[in-house]
Amino acid sequence: MDDIWFWIVATVAAYYIKGLCGFANTLVFTSIMAFGANNVNISPVELVLGFPSNLVLTFKNRKKLNHKVWIPLAILVLVGSVPGALMLKNIDVTKVKIFFGIVVVLLGIEMLLREKEVLKVRESYFILMVIGIMSGVLCGLFGVGALLAAYVGRVTKSSDEFKANISAVFIVDNIFRMILYSILGIISFSTLKSSAILMPIMLLGLFAGIKSSQILDEKKARHLVIVLLIISGISMVILNI
Repeated sequence: MDDIWFWIVATVAAYYIKGLCGFANTLVFTSIMAFGANNVNISPVELVLGFPSNLVLTFKNRKKLNHKVWIPLAILVLVGSVPGALMLKNIDVTKVKIFFGIVVVLLGIEMLLREKEVLKVRESYFILMVIGIMSGVLCGLFGVGALLAAYVGRVTKSSDEFKANISAVFIVDNIFRMILYSILGIISFSTLKSSAILMPIMLLGLFAGIKSSQILDEKKARHLVIVLLIISGISMVILNI
């Protein structure tokens, strides 16, 4: 595990954001580590670190869990994972990610305008269903949770409710991917060793983020989630152009 301080900085930053907003840890961690490590070494470590963070957030906000939100999305994520291996052999992944990135940005802007009461439009259940299906496929195929966050952000009323439900979906995704990665040999002893070293650092960043979110005004916290969502969509587009 070379450049340990690089890993520590990435872990603290990623999981501070996770504790604060409930998602985007993968985006932050991968973006920082991309300057100093190969993606094949980054993703499995981040996956192993992410699993307990999702357990913590789900347990902490368990009273806000809504089975009508997280269970259908969790199923969609798993369903999206099934055709993934076949689809990835026959489609241009970069173009798909660019498309989804643009969708995330547009949804984020719409959500921000709605929050600021600039835009007043009745919620469409058809649109929500489409976003839900797309978010499940995107998360299942590529492990990207931005569109998932856009969906959960639209159907939840508080940051605690948002964190509870999106983390519950991520738990299902994490378990599936850890099993798959282990079968494929992507998660190795080296991965587990690196994750064990970084685990206390992850918890430190996570709880610092949770504490910060408790200080923030609820409305400002939701605005922060939406802004971060827009940034994640822009990042998805830029990284794949």
